[in-house]
Amino acid sequence: MPSLDGKMLRVVSGLSLVAERGQVTALLGANGAGKTTTIECAQGLQKRTHGSISLLGQDPDTAGAELRARVGVMLQDGGLPPSARPIPLLRHIAGMYQDPWPVDDLVRRLGIDAFSRTNVRRLSGGQKQRLALAAALVGRPEVLFLDEPSAGLDPQSRQLVFELIGELRDRGMGIILTTHLMDDAQRLADYVYIIDAGRNVAEGTVAQLLRHELVAGDAEQHIRTLLFEAEPGLDLSGVLPAAVEVSETRAGSYSATGALTPADLAAVTAWWAARGIMPASMSLAARSLEDVFLDISGRETR
Repeated sequence: MPSLDGKMLRVVSGLSLVAERGQVTALLGANGAGKTTTIECAQGLQKRTHGSISLLGQDPDTAGAELRARVGVMLQDGGLPPSARPIPLLRHIAGMYQDPWPVDDLVRRLGIDAFSRTNVRRLSGGQKQRLALAAALVGRPEVLFLDEPSAGLDPQSRQLVFELIGELRDRGMGIILTTHLMDDAQRLADYVYIIDAGRNVAEGTVAQLLRHELVAGDAEQHIRTLLFEAEPGLDLSGVLPAAVEVSETRAGSYSATGALTPADLAAVTAWWAARGIMPASMSLAARSLEDVFLDISGRETR
């Protein structure tokens, strides 16, 4: 990709990933990490200067219509003609395939009939996303690329789209998605790649990425956070191991994060009992995928 001074800017380098059929593969990264460039190269929408890509056994740079008919693409900006209406547009796209998904079924599944008389330019962001997903699916692809699929979706539409993605995965479709929403990735993804500066810096299943190994004999410890509300100004020094980070995040709100054990929880509750403290609320949560992502990619804005 050329830069402003005419020199070539290396956007993606040292990146290696595999996406399997019957699996949702998520690419996560900060803005500018190379996610969209990567999937555009994998789709054949952008030419690469080096490296190799195999999509359904073919090079997307040189493959023809036969490969493209087997691949569905939902772009981040939709790429939909602004003057078109949803159902005629979907019927037009369906006419390009030998065995398309029945348009009426897609319209029903994605709730498109509710805005079928409105042209694309007047659709909301979430409505455009649902229409773009239908356009990507109408050819019954074997592989589906989704760039920020839940952007702009209301909770009901989000649930509907997630259910459909899960159904397609269970049918054996290979789905590759990018998203900035870590909750979405944690819910949807079977395998995750975290990309930074054009290379993958971590990968694994969600469970593998959430696991934090500490040296404690031969056992694996898992990072968890204990949250509780009580009177402000409590001093918990010495109650928990030094490796557990304890803080009062605001007056009366406490957080203890680390490789907490049942013995640690017993120590905290015994400390409360000895002082007559009854917390107003208490919760124990594992680390989220967002926590892992921020630990790996950093917390500075890009």
